[in-house]
Amino acid sequence: MEKTMYDSLLSIKEKYENLGKRLNDPETFNDIKKYNTIHKEQMDIQDIYLTFNKFLKAEELFNLSKEIINSEKDEELLKLAKDDILIQTEIMINLEEDLKTLLLPHDENDKRNVIMEIRGAAGGDEANLFSGDLFKMYQKYCENNNFKIKIIDSIHGTAGGYSQIVFTIKGDKVFLKLKFERGVHRVQRVPITETQGRVHTSTATVTVLPEIEDDVKVEIKPEDIEIDVFRSSGAGGQSVNTTDSAVRITHKKTGIVVTSQDERSQIMNRETALKILKSKLYELEVKKRDEEESGLRKLAGTGDRSEKIRTYNYPQDRITDHRIGFSTSLKVVMDGDLNKIIDELIADEKAKKIQEAGL
Repeated sequence: MEKTMYDSLLSIKEKYENLGKRLNDPETFNDIKKYNTIHKEQMDIQDIYLTFNKFLKAEELFNLSKEIINSEKDEELLKLAKDDILIQTEIMINLEEDLKTLLLPHDENDKRNVIMEIRGAAGGDEANLFSGDLFKMYQKYCENNNFKIKIIDSIHGTAGGYSQIVFTIKGDKVFLKLKFERGVHRVQRVPITETQGRVHTSTATVTVLPEIEDDVKVEIKPEDIEIDVFRSSGAGGQSVNTTDSAVRITHKKTGIVVTSQDERSQIMNRETALKILKSKLYELEVKKRDEEESGLRKLAGTGDRSEKIRTYNYPQDRITDHRIGFSTSLKVVMDGDLNKIIDELIADEKAKKIQEAGL
């Protein structure tokens, strides 16, 4: 382990132990607010502390075995010491990798639920049909991972699928798993309406937002929004509600429009729409900050066929994620098994962060 990283870990260890002493101080113990603040600070670094202690224990045993090799002449003891050096070396290597991950900047959004939006983009009816297929794929993925999915708003395509569908996904660290889905998804296949068997290319855009709760302050002034109510409708525009329960909110300053029509009442639809608006405004602020800091752009892309993050090639039963050059079986993924791709994307992000941090 490099000295800079080792020294940082020693500082964290010292900080954790000092926080423990403060927690045991009667003055702190009798002040519940102060106690909770210090306890949270300690819990934030507990995993690093415990993992580093394991590393130090392995290091201690490693050094002990080295001393035996340098001073002992008994062949049996020497063999045991050499074997132990190999064991402790492997343990330290694995723990060092774990510590590198733990030391990386933590994204608070990773633990949040998700608001996802899928839109048919380039390709007309075929793009809308593909949007429907993507939604089914995410439905199956959620079922496989015990995530709960709920449709908030949807506009059905004239030939099937969706020109737009908005839904929430709730579960354990959903944003961590699904944040890589945002972008342009491209499909290559023969449409049902194609009479000559030609392969067409269409796209759908996927937006993934962390669902923002009350722990994040996003101010929405009443004078900045315009609220409209209308009747909820289903496939083909058929009314599914005889009252004006659906809600559309327009944020005047940004032009963002959000709609909720699948809740039971106008009040519930209003609350849901405000939650979506809050998440979109939060994401807009994050994107602005990222642009200022590093020039990063693109939340979901425009939908142009060239702006692809992933290609779904039906004739060859192959799906390819272009960001990491990873390919696997299309049928397996469309059946909801996204784990291989997601694991590869998480590993790629981790490797880049480690490299950027110089660990």
